[in-house]
Amino acid sequence: MFENADVISIYTRADAIADGTLVDLSGNFPDLCGIYRYPVACTAAVWALVEMAVSNKRHGNDYQGVVWDILYMSQRGVIRRPDPAICIFQVIITGTGRRRLHTFKVVCGPGDDGEPVVTIMFPHED
Repeated sequence: MFENADVISIYTRADAIADGTLVDLSGNFPDLCGIYRYPVACTAAVWALVEMAVSNKRHGNDYQGVVWDILYMSQRGVIRRPDPAICIFQVIITGTGRRRLHTFKVVCGPGDDGEPVVTIMFPHED
């Protein structure tokens, strides 16, 4: 039915990183992201939480520490696995307001060229 359809637009993972919709964790924290075999990014909403935690000087957080906690718990703190490519996990992050326990989703899916990539997001994000 759509064999001869023209593509109207394509929005790639590279586009999402370039415009800030995704933050490239592998590029910014290559040593930390070594716990994954594939490139890792997080959504802008997750990155905003990281920035909030770091900007709250009372808690002594830094980017390396908060990102490491998220990456580590994405593998060790799994509370649910809706399917083989998705894990729901929790991380305690201080300095983010009243809530300390945050729930995230990590998805392994195809990148721009079909290669595996990892994206960390909130459960309600796609």
